[in-house]
Formats: sequence, structure tokens, C-alpha cells
Amino acid sequence: MAHLGSGRRHALTLPVGLALTASLGFLPTGVASAAPADGPELSYVVNTQGGPGTVRQVGKAVERAGGTVVIAYDRIGVVVVHSKNPDFAKTVRKVRGVQSAGATRTNPIVPQATKDIGVDQPLTAAQEKAAAAEATADQDPMEPLQWDLPAIKADQAHRKSLGSPKVTVAVIDTGVDDTHPDLAPNFDRAASANCVSGAPDTTEGAWRPNPGESDHGTHVAGTIAAAKNGVGVTGVAPGVKVSGIKVGNPDGFFYTEAVVCGFVWAAEHGVDVTNNSYYTDPWMYNCKNDPDQGALVEAVYRATRYAELRGAVNVAAAGNSAEDLAADSIEDTTSPNDTTPGGRTVDPRQCLDIPTMLPGVVTVSATGAKGLKASYSNYGNGVIDVAAPGGDSTVYQTPEPPATSGLILSTLPGGRYGYKAGTSMASPHVAGVVALIRSRHPYAPPAAVKALLTLEADAKACGAPYDIDGDGTVDAVCEGGKNRNGFYGAGVVDALDAVRW
Repeated sequence: MAHLGSGRRHALTLPVGLALTASLGFLPTGVASAAPADGPELSYVVNTQGGPGTVRQVGKAVERAGGTVVIAYDRIGVVVVHSKNPDFAKTVRKVRGVQSAGATRTNPIVPQATKDIGVDQPLTAAQEKAAAAEATADQDPMEPLQWDLPAIKADQAHRKSLGSPKVTVAVIDTGVDDTHPDLAPNFDRAASANCVSGAPDTTEGAWRPNPGESDHGTHVAGTIAAAKNGVGVTGVAPGVKVSGIKVGNPDGFFYTEAVVCGFVWAAEHGVDVTNNSYYTDPWMYNCKNDPDQGALVEAVYRATRYAELRGAVNVAAAGNSAEDLAADSIEDTTSPNDTTPGGRTVDPRQCLDIPTMLPGVVTVSATGAKGLKASYSNYGNGVIDVAAPGGDSTVYQTPEPPATSGLILSTLPGGRYGYKAGTSMASPHVAGVVALIRSRHPYAPPAAVKALLTLEADAKACGAPYDIDGDGTVDAVCEGGKNRNGFYGAGVVDALDAVRW
């Protein structure tokens, strides 16, 4: 699980279209000819200051420093590299034309950082039968169990519009099972790929989770666009297309090179919305003043910005640590999560959860069945943009019948259905609403779509002191007024307004 933010404070420089610098790409005297030391193979991102010519020159210097170029994204000036040279990053940072460089991991190339909480709960046959008995003529069989749809007026929105098949939402995640009967009708293969290595693999089915891998991305995809086809559940935007861009590796890690590849692929394949229910491993928060972590922030920012410049609205989950992302400091006890974590105190204004806290990304907190901030959801005044259902324990927030679980019901691989909770589940509700807005306003730029999203949201005040477990102790402090606060941002998203404005 992870954290989030809006990261609007320190805009980074996007080096697209900058003038080339002469004589780029050579190592300092005496370094180029030195034989690189041999160590464990790590992955790196190298961010250049110029355009394609600079990237090519830096690529030559990378090889002299003991690195192998996996792929160069010259459109954003990011080069993905593998190297066994322990001094690779330090060496290549001295190359003219290199802005920053850093290792994307602390463990050699060989826990999961998605933003759901716990293991999914499969739907039983008895639950399916009971739900189908409650369904009306205009509902899919399991829709009565989806309390989250009326919570954002998606059920009312569907009477006016299901969304346009010309709109595609990319699920940048652990992979999507496009053979699921509720996803197959709306799946966009042309916009799908496997980006785990940092370079796109478009082999048929490469975007699917393999047996034993996480079902997270398939669940997210169903919340966005499960077809309204008389089968199973219904998505927020059941008429739009959904694609799968797999960036989580078999061990569940989302490394920088994969995330960069995911956004670039989405940008160049007509994607209108991206959903990001993860944080980029191995650092929960990436500190910009650290040479390695700062390079990761820069690389992912360039990729998200490129996707937005190409027309995509990027939506991301806030994280499940019940932390105030607008606080002066946060204790990070889980980073790096691919080796041995060490405790550290970070300033969330300087140390970002990426892509969630990057400029331009829509940051989403989670609510439960009673409409309150979910017990686990991160929050933060000036950080959270909007809120949406992510589910919560029925001990804290119990849904109205016939729904029986306070979690979110959606698709699972192999034609199955099940419940999950987390800001991972809130973010795709927002991505679905964005898709409905895009369906109605196909030529609106991302900034206008985001403005409509917040204007149409149902403002929600902080309310009474937040004591979600009822033990007499305030569990979190909500700051701000009704129209903008740390728990709900501009409010809970409204699917009905999305189709009629």
C-alpha cells in the first residue's frame, strides 16, 4: 500500500524540446578508460538535459561507464540502464548532458506496493444468488451489492450515458485479465502492454497477470469499466474502453523504469485517463535532495507530464497509512522495501510518493459505506483533490441492505468476483468519472477535465471530530472548510454531473 499527495509545490523542469548542447556525452578525463568495477546488477534511470541527440551521446557514455542501455525514451530524456558497476551512478552524473541519475532499486535484479489493504474476499455462490434475486431489470446480477455506485450516483448516470467507446482508461498496475467476461467486451488491446522490464512487450496476453501473480489490476479494471452486459458487476463507466499496462513484476514491485514505460506507452497509444493505484518502489517517499531518489522523482515526473501533454488525465491513490500528507514530517519505517527498511523522518514537501504526489496528478482519498473517510486512508489539506468509495470495515461503516460488505466488489482473474478495500479501490472510481467527463467533452484538455471533476464533486465538510473506532480518541484531524479540506478535497466525485454538464 502506499501514500500520496499532490506535489504542487515544486514543479520540476520537463526537458522536452530543449536546445542541444555541443560536445555532450563524454566521461571526465581518466574515467572513460577505467575498467568499471564488478558488482550486483542494478537498474538505473539517467535523465538528460537535452533532446534526442543528447540522449544518444549520453548513451555512449553510459556504455563506457559499464552500463547497458535497456531503452532510451528520447521524447522525455530518460534512459533506462542496467549496470554492475557500483560507481555507475556517481560516474555518469559527471557526464555533460546528464541532469540526474539514480538506482531504481536497492536489491539486485531478480512485497507489493499496491494500495489495497489485505487479501481479497471472493464472492460465494450463495452471495451471487442472493444478489441476483435483488437485481432490477436494468441492473447486472451483482449490482445490488455495489453500494459504491449509488454513493457517487453512477447508477443514475447510467440511465443517461454509459460512456463512449472512443475513450480509453489505462490501468497501470499488476496486469489485467482481458478474458474475464465482464472485461472482454471493453478491452483495448492496442493500448495494452507489459512494461515490467522498462521496455514495452506487446506479445499477446503479456499484459495479463500470470498464475500466482496479483489480481489487483483486474479488480481495478472492473471498477472502471466492467460491461453492463447482464453479467456480474457494473463499472463506473461501463461503455468506455479499458487497457492493461503491466508494471508490477512477479514479486509485486513497481520499479521506476516500469512506471516510466507505462506512462510513455499510454501517452503514445491514445489513452485518455490513467489509473495509478500503487507507489513506485522501493521508496515510499522519494527525497529530491537524495541523488538516487531525486533522479527517480524526475524520471517519473517527466513521464506523467508527457502523458498529460498528450491528453491523458492521471489519477492516483492517496495511500493507506492513515497519515496526514500535509504534516510537517512523516515517519517512514518501510523504505527501502526491497532490502532492509530503515526508519527515517521525511518532509512530505520534499519527499514524494510518486506518481501520486507529482504536479498535475489527481490525488484520491477513500471513503466508506457511510460516506466518511475510510479508517486507513491518507489525507491532507491541499494534497487531496477528491474523494471516492474505497471501502472500509463493516465494524466502522456498514452499508445499507442488500449490500452486506463494506468493501468494494469487482472482477478477479479467471472470471471470478471478489471484494477489496483501499485507496486502490477509490482511485478507479475517479478514473471512471473522468472517463465519463471525457466522453461528454472529447476535446477538452486535461486541465479543463480536472476542473470539471472538482467543480462537479459533491462538497463534503469535515464534520464532527473523527473518531472512526468510537473509542473516544480522535483518530485524525480534518483541516479546511466544506468546499476544500484534507479528508475529501473538493468533495466526493459525482458521476451524474459528469454526464449532464
